[in-house]
Amino acid sequence: MSPASTPHELLPYLDEPPQLPVGSFGKDAHLRLRFEPRGERSILAVMERRAPLLVQKALYCDEGMPGLPVVFIITNSGGVLQGDRYTMDFAVAAGACGHVTTQAATKIHEMDANHAVQTQEITLEDGAYLEYLPEPVIPFARSRFLTRTRVRIAPTATLLYAETLMGGRKYYRDGELFRFDLFSSTVAGERPDGSSLFVEKFVIEPDRSPVPRPGVMGDFDVFGNVLLLTPPAVADAVAERAASAWNREEGWAAGVGRLPNGAGLVYKIIARETSVVRAKIRDFWSIVRPEVVGLPVPPEYPWR
Repeated sequence: MSPASTPHELLPYLDEPPQLPVGSFGKDAHLRLRFEPRGERSILAVMERRAPLLVQKALYCDEGMPGLPVVFIITNSGGVLQGDRYTMDFAVAAGACGHVTTQAATKIHEMDANHAVQTQEITLEDGAYLEYLPEPVIPFARSRFLTRTRVRIAPTATLLYAETLMGGRKYYRDGELFRFDLFSSTVAGERPDGSSLFVEKFVIEPDRSPVPRPGVMGDFDVFGNVLLLTPPAVADAVAERAASAWNREEGWAAGVGRLPNGAGLVYKIIARETSVVRAKIRDFWSIVRPEVVGLPVPPEYPWR
């Protein structure tokens, strides 16, 4: 990332770590995946990886959609460290499908120098279908993390994209909620010809602007952000069934809205516990998949 392209919120965090320099071996991770159709199912046709990001192989473990390749992203670093630069590129060919998730929550460790960056490129061709549902992100105290995602999607394709942000290690010692320095997330959508669909960005700096206050998170601790990029007919059907409500007893609130330029829907959830946000994302997913491919989401694993 050149100084000219550095987002302003990162300018205070450009010093070099005293350990390994930025982008050195083990800190410059890369992952490239491409799904393609083969007969009655899709396959993981391309897999390029550079540690600490790893993928072993696609699994066909989804009972609701047997032809769907499921890929778990693995990291052997134990989490994201200062000076880390992660790049991920996911592509789905015309008529293919895929499901990408992570082995566990992404832990962003405490930092005393620099910052960490994750860049994602997602490309969906005509009629492609991708579910990108990673486990939550947990920013530790004093961490600085920026994630940028660009989605290039054909009008007939569908992407279900979710990110879940925890306020921190809620039950660590006396609690570590919203003690990170910076969390910045940008998602931009565009058509294959480069025409823009939308840009969504949120920057959280708890020291500058307290998060647990009315109009922001209030007394909630976990934030779920789901984007459904899909043709208008699917978006209409999903919007009619998605829950928009505030449940004081169970401690959650959720709402669905429209993305500009007919791009699809945005669904946001806030709750006190991660399990509630996970359940609401799963409920939304259970509406989306049957509408898009006519197949159900499988039962949840007993140990979840």
